[in-house]
Amino acid sequence: MNSIKNWHFFPLAWVVCCALAFPVAARAQFEEEKPEQSDAAPKLDQKLVQRLKVGAKVVANGGPCAGLRITTPVPIDWPEQKVKVVEEKATPNVRNVTFINNIAGGVRQMVITIPSLKANEIAEAYTIYEIERHSLVPPEKTDELKIPPKPSNELKKYLGTSPLIELGDREIIKLTKELPAEATGWARVEAIYDLTRDKVQYKEGPIKGAAKAVRDGTGDCEELTSLFIALCRLQKIPARTVWVPGHCYPEFYLEDAAGKGNWYPCQAAGSRAFGGIPEHRPILQKGDNFNDPDRPKERLRYVSEFMKGSAIKGGGKPQVDFVREVLAQ
Repeated sequence: MNSIKNWHFFPLAWVVCCALAFPVAARAQFEEEKPEQSDAAPKLDQKLVQRLKVGAKVVANGGPCAGLRITTPVPIDWPEQKVKVVEEKATPNVRNVTFINNIAGGVRQMVITIPSLKANEIAEAYTIYEIERHSLVPPEKTDELKIPPKPSNELKKYLGTSPLIELGDREIIKLTKELPAEATGWARVEAIYDLTRDKVQYKEGPIKGAAKAVRDGTGDCEELTSLFIALCRLQKIPARTVWVPGHCYPEFYLEDAAGKGNWYPCQAAGSRAFGGIPEHRPILQKGDNFNDPDRPKERLRYVSEFMKGSAIKGGGKPQVDFVREVLAQ
C-alpha cells in the first residue's frame, strides 16, 4: 500500500478524510486541561481519553503455515498525546510479541511472531492502549518565531524529498516565487499555508502527490499536506506529516528568540486551523519518509501493517486481519 487511503482496518466512522471531530467512545473523558507552557509553544487545550485496541488475527486457510512475522504500528507519546498500556493478550501459539522503537523518530511497531499454524488454526495477539489526546491552540506570541538558522541532524530529515513530496518539481518551485518577500518566520509559514489552500482545492480521490495536485488544481488531505510540506522545505522550514485514523495533516518547526524550537500543526484540508488544531484522533505516527526493517528496499510515506511467512508445502495460505479500533468504555 502507498497511501493511508488504502488502509483497510479503520471502522467506517474513522474513514472521513479531513473531518475535524473524532467520534467519542461511550464514557470517554473529554475535559479542559491547560497546563503552564511557554508563550511560544502551541497550547494544550481540551483532552480526550479513549482506549485503542491494536493487533492482528491470522488464520491458516486450507492448510498449515510457518514462519509468520506480523508487524503493525502502535501509538506512542507526543507532547499532545500520552499513551499507556492497559492490557496485552496473545493466544498460546504466538511465540512472542515484541516492539521496534523509534523508526525514523516517529513510529513504534508491534511485532508478532508465530512459528507455525496447523490447518485452519487461528492465532491472535493484541494490546489495548489508553490514550490521552489534546487538541492544540496557537501560541500567544509569534512575532519572534524564526526559521532555524542551523537545523540539527534530526531536523534535516524534515527538509528533504519524501515519497510524493517532490521538492525538485518545477511547478512547485515556481509557486515559491508567489510568497511575499517581506514575510519571515511565522508570517512566512502562514503565507505558505494560504498559498497551498489557494492553489489546490479539496477534492477526494486516489493518491497522486503534491506535483500532480498543483497541475490538477485539486487534491485531498494527503495532497494538500504534501504541498504545504514541500513549500515549507523549499524555504528551509522543517515540516512533516502527522497521521491519524482516516486523515493526515502537516506540522512545521520554528524557533523562538532563545533558539528553543517547537512543532506547530495546521489543517491543510478542511476548516482553517493554523498553528493549532481541534483534533482528538489518536496520533499513529509522524513523518513521511520511513524505511521499515522488513521492507528495506522501499521508502514509505507511512509505516503500514505487514506480514511475511509461507505455507508449508502442500499447505494453506495465511490470512491476516489487522485490528485497530476504539473501544467503548
